[in-house]
Amino acid sequence: MTASAPILYSFRRCPYAIRARLALQVSGVPHQIREVSLKSKPLQMLAASPKGTVPVLVLPSGNAIDESLDIMRWALAQNDPRGWLNHPLREMLALIEINDGNFKYALDRYKYPNRYLLESNGDAQAFAVFQRNSAATVLAELETHFNQGWKIWLYGPQASLADMAVLPFVRQFAHTDSAWFAAQPWPHLQAWLARFEASPLFLDVMVKHRPWQPPA
Repeated sequence: MTASAPILYSFRRCPYAIRARLALQVSGVPHQIREVSLKSKPLQMLAASPKGTVPVLVLPSGNAIDESLDIMRWALAQNDPRGWLNHPLREMLALIEINDGNFKYALDRYKYPNRYLLESNGDAQAFAVFQRNSAATVLAELETHFNQGWKIWLYGPQASLADMAVLPFVRQFAHTDSAWFAAQPWPHLQAWLARFEASPLFLDVMVKHRPWQPPA
């Protein structure tokens, strides 16, 4: 690791941060991970990106990239050894937009219904079920992407940008109620997620780091 390596401010469980780490890891670009405590965000991160959300990639030039998909595309532009960009880019970005839009909207309300009490009209449980079912329509559509046996990833036998941008969010959805997720008629989607979670790449980027502290 060199002193001029990019710095990634990250939070281990955040799906946006996970997908940024996946792309940086697979690209082989040297970088430094700074795990962030969300209750005490480093001033250095806030100076680089005042909006205060992870991930933030600070380049050696001092410029910052603070959108996770932009970090992925930056890393893969440096080096894309597994060909994650070798698929229809417009189609991949459209799929990612659905994930980051309608799916993430429903996922947040399914996983954290008590944060949306005004929307739930006081019935958080029914609200969560409604949001779960809304998100499930997106997953049912994803299941159709695997309707051919050779498609173990969204676009064939190899992973793509879309797979790695979407899977961290599918993982978060699945673990909100693992038994319910396992009971759904989505065998290909479930195998896709299991393959991802068992991959050395995913295990590498999920290594725990202590929250970063600036030098005294």
